Amino acid sequence: MLGARCLLRALRSCSTASCPRPRASVRLSVRDALRSPGASGERVKVQGWVRSTRSQKEVLFLHINDGSSLESLQVVADSSFDDRELTFGSSVEVHGQLVKSPAKRQNVELKAEKIEVIGNCDAKEFPIKYKERHPLEYLRQYPHLRCRTNVLSSILRVRSEATAAIHSFFKDNGFVHIHTPIITSNDCEGAGELFHVQPLNKINVPEEKFFNVPAFLTVSGQLHLEVMAGAFTQVFTFGPTFRAENSQSRRHLAEFYMVEAEISFTETLQDLMQVMEELFKATTMMILSNCPEDVALCHKYIAPGQKIRKHAKKQLLNWGADLQTEHEKYLVQHCGNIPVFVINYPLALKPFYMRDNEDGPQHTVAAVDLLVPGVGELFGGSLREERYNFLEQQLARSGLTEAYQWYLDLRRFGSVPHGGFGMGFERYLQCILGIANIKDVIPFPRFTHSCLL
Repeated sequence: MLGARCLLRALRSCSTASCPRPRASVRLSVRDALRSPGASGERVKVQGWVRSTRSQKEVLFLHINDGSSLESLQVVADSSFDDRELTFGSSVEVHGQLVKSPAKRQNVELKAEKIEVIGNCDAKEFPIKYKERHPLEYLRQYPHLRCRTNVLSSILRVRSEATAAIHSFFKDNGFVHIHTPIITSNDCEGAGELFHVQPLNKINVPEEKFFNVPAFLTVSGQLHLEVMAGAFTQVFTFGPTFRAENSQSRRHLAEFYMVEAEISFTETLQDLMQVMEELFKATTMMILSNCPEDVALCHKYIAPGQKIRKHAKKQLLNWGADLQTEHEKYLVQHCGNIPVFVINYPLALKPFYMRDNEDGPQHTVAAVDLLVPGVGELFGGSLREERYNFLEQQLARSGLTEAYQWYLDLRRFGSVPHGGFGMGFERYLQCILGIANIKDVIPFPRFTHSCLL
């Protein structure tokens, strides 16, 4: 504590706030400039990239954007400015005065006094063309450039807002944030679709293991959260997970983000379902409140173009068979295209850690999925098997007793009823934005045969 106080005093003494400096232009983001009441006469500096240019006899119009908002700022300059380098995609710094705009569609505009081109852009060579609405499939070829388009920048702003909203929800509800490891010796899902971690310089010496045990990229932080749920009653994690699935479908990535939570002293699926629903609603409300233009852009130009597949009204499947994507989407449509909870799955379909319902011939576990329109499964969760004898039998049937002795220890020492869930973050973004392909809601998609950049 003493060290922290000394550091704070040192930082205060180093502050430059009291040092007099020549008055300079105030630096504003495009978003802040657009929100300015205008006509203040204050000199400002705005930096960004040129989105469009229009030259008239006596006036030059520029629209610049810095990623802080969907809307660009109009810059009005004298025609004497050399506009040969002011091409679409070039980066600029503009000094001038914010004034009230005579145009009805905007509140303010920037009357330029100085325009400096920071970085040139050859519009002919630039793969992204002015006024051309490129298909998302085309933009995937340019992961290093696609963020400069309106649609990808809107998606990424929504992604950023959703991340903040999720953290805010858990903090406001008393959850402790846990950083679960990316490298692990566990296969939480039991599917075997793991990336093996091995030092490059040891790859030809298999008998020398870096960790002394096989190590993998994590498929879930759940088991580590269960450890922490023995000390904190509510915990969550939010980070990357990895699956070595040989799939190029619209629903799968090799690297994606998961929101996972674990809650102690909970004994019903209803408790978990309530937290799932509240998380979904709170996050979505914040996005709609803070990013309405970005959401509207996606709904206007992307969602209407997606093909809606009809599902035949027939018996879905026999008891004991797993739900496939087409079954999930049919259930959502059948229930009126609203989110649907499905509970109590056959025990044989689920991992060892789910709680046995002891319900006779059906033999189900206390599991729950939340299915949503356009995506299918979004949340998956369950009550965990907290009873030592039941868990020991499940591990023995799966041949995992030795590997999961530590997991049995959690039931030997102060075990409590608990449960948790996970939400696929990219699938959530697909759901609220109406985007069909999961590769378009993550900055740098990784999937089989593709790891660009």
